[in-house]
Amino acid sequence: MITHIKCMIIDDDERDRLVLQHYLKQYENIEIVASFESAEKAIPYLELPIDLLITNTNLKGMSGLEFRKLARKIPACIFVSSYPELAACVFEMDTLDFITKPLTKERFHYSMQRLSEFFKIKEKCECYDAMLGHDSIKLKESGNIFQVRKTDILYLEALKDYTRIITLEKKHCILDSLGNLLHKSFFNSFVRIHRSYAVPRHLIRGKNCHEIELIHQIKLPIGRTYKDNLSFFES
Repeated sequence: MITHIKCMIIDDDERDRLVLQHYLKQYENIEIVASFESAEKAIPYLELPIDLLITNTNLKGMSGLEFRKLARKIPACIFVSSYPELAACVFEMDTLDFITKPLTKERFHYSMQRLSEFFKIKEKCECYDAMLGHDSIKLKESGNIFQVRKTDILYLEALKDYTRIITLEKKHCILDSLGNLLHKSFFNSFVRIHRSYAVPRHLIRGKNCHEIELIHQIKLPIGRTYKDNLSFFES
């Protein structure tokens, strides 16, 4: 990670709160500026310059989901929860990641990698501009223009409000959500297979219950709520 990140924690389970604090202290660029057992206590601190919110979904009183609606200014939010079934509704909100309890060091580290990638792309996207054509997309970055043909795109990867365009040669980026891009005619040949991925239909070479395989032996996971999108493909 390259950015200094100010973090707020909300969890009504003291043990989990301490575990989160312990894990976060392993990252020198993350500063815990506030830690609360309830969302109500955190409300007066919303005007602080917070970069990351880590909150339990099911808090006593105001829930973590309700608090996130008040905390829209915080760029990154990670939910922790004992209820994995909440993942689908959580990702309809402004969410970077969803971690199910019990918390583990390995899963938390993965979330921190996503956080690092998010801030790197956020910084990079501030100087990106994109123009969609019929057969290609032009990306402007710091005075340089990259033209990517639609046929060269292997897949799209979502990262909150940003989307990465993956080709064999390079990973580009657009300051737009994956959901928004898929509503544009340029991407009408793509199918969403996961909350984080969309792929060109014609590049799919195989699938099973859990993942698809594209050309170049690229394998991507299939999200449970997106399986019906692949009904057109018979393995």
